Amino acid sequence: MPMKVTFLGTGTSQGVPVIGCKCAVCQSEDRRDKRLRTSAMVEVKGHRFIIDAGPDFRYQMLRAKVSHIDALLLTHEHKDHTGGIDDVRAFNFVDYPKAIHRIHIYGNKRTIDAIHSDFHYAFATNKYRGVPEIETHIISENENFEIDGIEITPIVGQHSERFRSVGYRIGNFAYLTDMNNIAPEEVEKLRGVDTMVINALRWEPHSSHFSVSEAIEIINRVAPREAYLTHASHRIGLHSELEHRLPAGVKMAYDGLEIEINK
Repeated sequence: MPMKVTFLGTGTSQGVPVIGCKCAVCQSEDRRDKRLRTSAMVEVKGHRFIIDAGPDFRYQMLRAKVSHIDALLLTHEHKDHTGGIDDVRAFNFVDYPKAIHRIHIYGNKRTIDAIHSDFHYAFATNKYRGVPEIETHIISENENFEIDGIEITPIVGQHSERFRSVGYRIGNFAYLTDMNNIAPEEVEKLRGVDTMVINALRWEPHSSHFSVSEAIEIINRVAPREAYLTHASHRIGLHSELEHRLPAGVKMAYDGLEIEINK
């Protein structure tokens, strides 16, 4: 299944540079060290899916020159992954008044419940003009689902003791973020992927995200042809130096990076 993946954002909840920080990474002029909140775009069989829509969503869509999306896949309810959902209304009315394109949003029950609460005005009985036109879909964490004939497998991991995050496998591609633990049976769902994306916040252990070494341990268990690290903080170091510290087949993702799978 040929597909194209674009990294729209590869940074942690604060982004990089961090406001007011004077560290070498935050002061770097290398564009690969400038990271918006984590998000990715998957284009497959003529469809365009966005994974997560954080506070930088509007700018990410403009920067990537996106004028149409078919669905949002949400990993979890935290604001750095959902805070930009109001801006999907721009896609509702691209062809207005000829048609109103409702945006379909997929996530587990906890995430969809949060969307209905945070963006309650989009689901009101008497909506005011211009609110986002959204249709939500609760997925089962234990069952595959389809969007227009494209099968998607949820991959569940613990974000912390209190929160779960849902990754997604589409064909030979898998995307995991905001996890710090994943059960063996979930790892089994990743067997056979060609390309894998996984979060790696920093080198030191963290209570709610994989460290670089922990992410690499998961990569070694799955054994994809290539893997990319995302959701990085400024504490991970300069991109130019990271390239020399990672094992063969593992790369540091950066904003704007495009990869093709099954060309």
